[in-house]
Amino acid sequence: MPRPVDPVTADDLDRTVQLAIAVLREVPPEAWEEKAGSLEWTCWETVEHLANAFFSYATRLAPKEPPLNGRVPFPRWSRRAGGPQNAVHADPDASPAGLLQVLDACGGLLVAMVRTASPEVRAHHPWGVSNPEGFAAMGIVETLVHTHDLAEGLDIPWEPSAALCSRALHRLFPGTPDGTEPWPALLWATGRTSLPGRPRQTSWRWHAAPRP
Repeated sequence: MPRPVDPVTADDLDRTVQLAIAVLREVPPEAWEEKAGSLEWTCWETVEHLANAFFSYATRLAPKEPPLNGRVPFPRWSRRAGGPQNAVHADPDASPAGLLQVLDACGGLLVAMVRTASPEVRAHHPWGVSNPEGFAAMGIVETLVHTHDLAEGLDIPWEPSAALCSRALHRLFPGTPDGTEPWPALLWATGRTSLPGRPRQTSWRWHAAPRP
């Protein structure tokens, strides 16, 4: 019988955010306005998008009666046509260190909510009403793959631990093929790469609803 996979925790999310921030400190100052790998967003916009994801997930878990049919209606806007629509933006006059401080702060909000919310809490996500563990896993996947986007475009080494990837895959991507290392499998599941016998996906989604 296969060994049960440990649940995704707030500590997993916290560790992932801090690992990503350490890597993103290596981005050269002049590179923040370049495209983030294969994305149409700049490196700066991609980090803002990630911070916004943390903020959005945290605010869904926070209300006494969490939303089940939509997100908490904070206004969102884009700085430019084609840029990400966010409720959270870093001050454009801030340094890259300031941008990473915004990311750290929003990551901390989600870590705190995952740590303190009852496991029975349920809140809206377009891909299924989810629980705190699910939002932690979503935050981890967002962090891992968007850090990959930036690192790939800038040729910065980035390969997260197999344990983190494995737990996130188990929680959000139950259909991932067996026999593949967790990090390549996660990149395949999120449309970033191909696997032997499996072409790169042009459309993908995770399963946000709690697993049985």
